[in-house]
Amino acid sequence: MIGLISEIIFRLIYPLLLVFHKYGNYSDEAINLKKGNVKFDKNNTKVIMFHGVSVGEINAIEKLIKKTRETFPDIKIVVTTGTNTGQEIAHKKLDNVVDLITYFPFDTPSCVKKFLDNIKPDLILIAETEIWPNIAIECKNRGIKLCIINGRISDRTYNSYKKLKFFFKPLLNFYSGILTQSTEDLDKFLSLGTNPDTTIRMNNLKFDITAPEITFDFDKCGKVLLAASTHSGEDAIVLNVYKELKAKHDDLKLIIAPRHLTRKDEVETLVGESGFTYGFRSENISSMSDIDIMILDTMGELSKMFAYSDISFIGGSFNKTGGHNPLESIIFSKPVISGPSIHNFKDIYAIIQNAKAGFVVKTQNEFYKVADKLLSEPKFYENTSKAGNEVFKSQQGALDFVINFIQRELK
Repeated sequence: MIGLISEIIFRLIYPLLLVFHKYGNYSDEAINLKKGNVKFDKNNTKVIMFHGVSVGEINAIEKLIKKTRETFPDIKIVVTTGTNTGQEIAHKKLDNVVDLITYFPFDTPSCVKKFLDNIKPDLILIAETEIWPNIAIECKNRGIKLCIINGRISDRTYNSYKKLKFFFKPLLNFYSGILTQSTEDLDKFLSLGTNPDTTIRMNNLKFDITAPEITFDFDKCGKVLLAASTHSGEDAIVLNVYKELKAKHDDLKLIIAPRHLTRKDEVETLVGESGFTYGFRSENISSMSDIDIMILDTMGELSKMFAYSDISFIGGSFNKTGGHNPLESIIFSKPVISGPSIHNFKDIYAIIQNAKAGFVVKTQNEFYKVADKLLSEPKFYENTSKAGNEVFKSQQGALDFVINFIQRELK
């Protein structure tokens, strides 16, 4: 019945899709591929398929896919996405790693069957949480193992699923495994009726990173506030906060690292107008003894600068960008402060905030108050840093967990 209804709806809206698809940011080729018209030669080998709907999900599973290639060199690997931006990032990061990058099919019986006929996967791993009824049903019918990895359910989605538990419970039990980011997510899935034997906590793949090797000496000469990956409009906020903090904490230095180096002149103008002394990292600055502010205008050094900071502000969060990865700071046990726009890393911030290892503020004034407390109260700073270290350790191990899971599923 599900298949019939979805097929009828698809047939009705498909003419409109062909007319208006470019408004949905899909090319003619993307529409064709989403119909299941994929060319792929399996060559009698096993096939693992990874699906990440868009940029965030592909970023989350990038390292896992590369580790899978390393662990299973003779197995074909297919990556699918649901969006054009997902395709772009997948090609950029994985073109030389996997055998095929294509689009996930429309979830109708005809498209799904054609897609599976062409790909012939042995194992499908879907990142985070996407429940497609026809994919689930057809995989069950064909004996294809279908799994959710790095699984999570937001409170809003969970409440919707719970109201339709009668519908989702049988679908979720078609999955061979549901591997969740946290105990909270695990409990949510179990309450929806998933199999307790195959619903397991794996932790979060995004935490499986290692600290970069520090290959240079840098004398920060006091405490440092690092403003990382700032966007237009945020540098002024940072400078206003720094001015207030500097009046109270005389030894405080500031490092501003604009997200895009094309904004270097814009940032210099703002810093120059602030009245503080400053310099550029590209001028081979190795000490901040004679300056208040350093503009980080070199490539590849930001991740290492987190080691020298005492507090990190993560940019892209006081505009609509959606924030950047706070783990580059947390890995060094350095407290992070972010503005309210964090949707690109919402799951990570939820973990960090719950552990009291970082802070999401709504205004410039809140930014100042949190930073001032961290600088003024050593015990508060110590507890926040310790929480960052502990949460990082508690979340690691997901990568090896999934690799071991894949080995068992492919036997």
